[in-house]
Amino acid sequence: MTSWRIAGDIGGTFTDLVLSDPDGRCQAVAKVLTTPQQPSEGLITGIEQLLESSGIDRDAVEHVLHGTTLITNALIERRGARTALVTTRGFRDVLHIGRELRYDLYDLDIVMPEPLVPRRWCFEVEARVLADGTVREPLLDEEIDRLVDALTADGIESVGICLLHGYRWQDHEHSLAARLQARAPELDITTSAQVLPQIGEFDRASTTVANAYVRPILRRYLDQLSTALATLTPNADLQLVLSTGRVAPAAVASEVPIRLVESGPAGGVLAGQATAAAVGGRHALTFDMGGTTAKACYVVDHEPRLTDRFEVARVRRFARGSGLPIQVPTVELIEIGAGGGSIAAVDELRLLRVGPRSAGSDPGPACYGRGGDQPTVTDADLVLGHLAADRFLGGELVLDTDRARAALAALPTGDGTPETAAAAVRRVVDEQMAAAARMHAVEQGLDPTRFTLVATGGAGPVHACSIARILGIPRVLSPGRAGVASAHGFLGAPAGFDVARSAPTPLTELTVDAVTALLDELEEEARSRVGASSGGRRVVEAELRFRGQGGTVTVAVPDEVHHDPASALSEALEAEYRRLYGRVPVGVTPEVLTWRLSYLDTPPPNLPMRGLSGSHRSERPAWFEEADGFVPTPVVPRQDAEGDGPMIIEERETTFVVPPGARVKRHAGEVLEVLL
Repeated sequence: MTSWRIAGDIGGTFTDLVLSDPDGRCQAVAKVLTTPQQPSEGLITGIEQLLESSGIDRDAVEHVLHGTTLITNALIERRGARTALVTTRGFRDVLHIGRELRYDLYDLDIVMPEPLVPRRWCFEVEARVLADGTVREPLLDEEIDRLVDALTADGIESVGICLLHGYRWQDHEHSLAARLQARAPELDITTSAQVLPQIGEFDRASTTVANAYVRPILRRYLDQLSTALATLTPNADLQLVLSTGRVAPAAVASEVPIRLVESGPAGGVLAGQATAAAVGGRHALTFDMGGTTAKACYVVDHEPRLTDRFEVARVRRFARGSGLPIQVPTVELIEIGAGGGSIAAVDELRLLRVGPRSAGSDPGPACYGRGGDQPTVTDADLVLGHLAADRFLGGELVLDTDRARAALAALPTGDGTPETAAAAVRRVVDEQMAAAARMHAVEQGLDPTRFTLVATGGAGPVHACSIARILGIPRVLSPGRAGVASAHGFLGAPAGFDVARSAPTPLTELTVDAVTALLDELEEEARSRVGASSGGRRVVEAELRFRGQGGTVTVAVPDEVHHDPASALSEALEAEYRRLYGRVPVGVTPEVLTWRLSYLDTPPPNLPMRGLSGSHRSERPAWFEEADGFVPTPVVPRQDAEGDGPMIIEERETTFVVPPGARVKRHAGEVLEVLL
């Protein structure tokens, strides 16, 4: 790597940017308010600030890495394109039937998530291929003409094609897409073979439709951004951060934008993983709390946990099954759902709730003085003395304490004082974030007390120690410039792509030639997507089951698969099945359903960021749960942070709040460690 690079993360409240030199050292950072109506405006403003503050020639920047919440927001807010589904006759209602499961058995008034495509825009074709690849009904020209007439009559912009057995016999979908495009070139067309060539009709259709729904939006956005970058950084190529924490060219991301659904939060996981590794931490709970949301991820043996099951736009935020299923590889995030802008309110039972509504960046918390008048977490942190009104964002944004106190005083809690309300908001938000992390650990068979909590994001270090104590976690880490850690994490992301393909086969029928050819084909597809070199690393997994089962077990594919695939996979299945369930079925044929391959190129250098040096020292009263009230608390710059708490450590992008009884030490690379 011999080039200057810029990484930009557009969050719900702030847009964070980092500039690194050819050696991987951070040379400048920027943090600006997000512009929700035109997200690229905030990003461009931040890039201009980086170039001005660093003084480098704009021609020297060769890579712009970008993570965005654009896809997630479009799905949640239903701001996508007018989208249709085209499927095989008899499967028109696949999106509306779903799995025929209720996420709450006892709710008589249950509300199920509404599909992205209404039934009137679900179209059928007679064309049909059987499970063995035999074409039962060919695709006829008159069908194409009828379909084009129906799509254009309803003003459809984007089409998702998901035909029966399309995961295995892809030519039918490709042929339909090509013939539709020839007759209606203005249509944006997505096939399930492009997005998710895997068994499972409902998940495949839902993911294909979601990709079709957001693709026109992302393409317009990338066109605008590329035009602006052509002037601002004329030699830079634009790369997008995928939900797995890999980077891919903008052209690839525009084909499968659903792969960006957790783009931004993946950067926080990468930053947390690197921070823990820098001080010898194998197991970490990364905790990234910004202005709008907070998300966490368990990192086990230096590797973030990944999943290919995800839901968006849940009717009930934490109820599994109440959202739209998206089957794409992503870091396994715990959505804690509270950020600095999360609004506190009393519900119909007179209970204090924090979130999920957020004040965002416009109007923002009451203390921003931009028109917001509802109490938020940031208002509570300000009133409790955890934030400095005149040094927020290095003094660029002066907070209004009186507005924060007035907003909190309106909450009917305790004795009615702003301080009591602020303490209540703090307790609720910390408890609900800890509860979400604890529940996820239980579901995954993990013990949180064995992990180190790594705090990033503008608000993460403010709340990290409180959450760690609730969870029984003994150590908290925070890197330098933690407030822009997600963007910094992008800089260490390798080029890479994940591909999968279902090919249901009994293990006894597998041959060495067939397995080798399939894996080589998957590797070539993954490498070609990102233009990766042949010197990267590939990781192969397989979904296996015993015939007759509905669920699968995922195993790492051993190298022996190239010599004796049946024995190698059978042994791997039995070992994992016994670990999970304590026994193995006898006399039942094992089979492979899906092969998965991840290809990662060599990651670029990414040195730890150092915090800004400063000389400001002071003292102010700050509230702590441990003291059940306010105590005089020293405020110190990062380079002086060492010793016993309580202590407030300030830098431009964030504040690290250390409670009484804790001890602070500083590591090389400006990583702060708090022992609780």
